[in-house]
Amino acid sequence: MNKLVKIALIVIGLVAAALWFAMPNQDDPDAINSGAMNFMFVIMYALLAIAVVATIFFGLKKLLSTPGSLKKTLFALGGLAIVVAVSYGLSSDNAVVVDAMSQRGIETTESTVKNIGMGLNVFFILTVVAVVLMVFPGLKKMFVK
Repeated sequence: MNKLVKIALIVIGLVAAALWFAMPNQDDPDAINSGAMNFMFVIMYALLAIAVVATIFFGLKKLLSTPGSLKKTLFALGGLAIVVAVSYGLSSDNAVVVDAMSQRGIETTESTVKNIGMGLNVFFILTVVAVVLMVFPGLKKMFVK
């Protein structure tokens, strides 16, 4: 199986290299409609689909075959849900922002502003958690010998 995958990757690489040299000039106004570029997009989408399917398949396989991993996954999803709920509570539906956006010609609602604030709060909270989880073990290892 490994040999077949290597052969398939070599063939895809050679086809992509041939398509690279068959691409039209950048000054060509009809370059986006070239067959070489379209076929390169087909190859890209096929490889992306294979990667997504393989990732989901092997991830679920490992999740269901390893004892205790399903419990850890549910705890992680619960923690993420708590972070999202806290972030939603901390975000504000600022009417001033809605007015400022409407003056610029961008129609928005208070719920959209609240959702954007929630997304930013989730990002900031998860960034702080990631930094703490990277720094704390290093500091602990440094001071406890």
